[in-house]
Amino acid sequence: MTYDEQLAARVRELMAEHGPAEEKAMFGGLAFLLEGHMAVCVSHDGGLLVRTDGSESEELLSQKHVGPMVMGSQSSRTWLRIDAAALGTDVELAAWLARGVTTARAQPPKPGVRSGRARSSRAPRPR
Repeated sequence: MTYDEQLAARVRELMAEHGPAEEKAMFGGLAFLLEGHMAVCVSHDGGLLVRTDGSESEELLSQKHVGPMVMGSQSSRTWLRIDAAALGTDVELAAWLARGVTTARAQPPKPGVRSGRARSSRAPRPR
């Protein structure tokens, strides 16, 4: 199953409010990165994966349509799976995006990443 293109378009539009985001195909879905850090990912299983700092995980997991992200047999403490049913309005989606954006921006800078765009890995051309 491929990711939901309509949800990706909504995420793209709402993420623009937070500055330039890099889009990258990851885990069969479409991830949105800010300065090299993943904030959210439109999942190939439907819905959205949202990065959190883990401090509110228990409270958030008690909400309807929210579960842990599971890869293989491991569940994440900092990534949540939000079912499409909880993303019906732009207000609902924007709230989840804001959580992922806040968490991504709180991460330390990644080497080689500046202003939302990765630097080229190629050596400069001699003059």
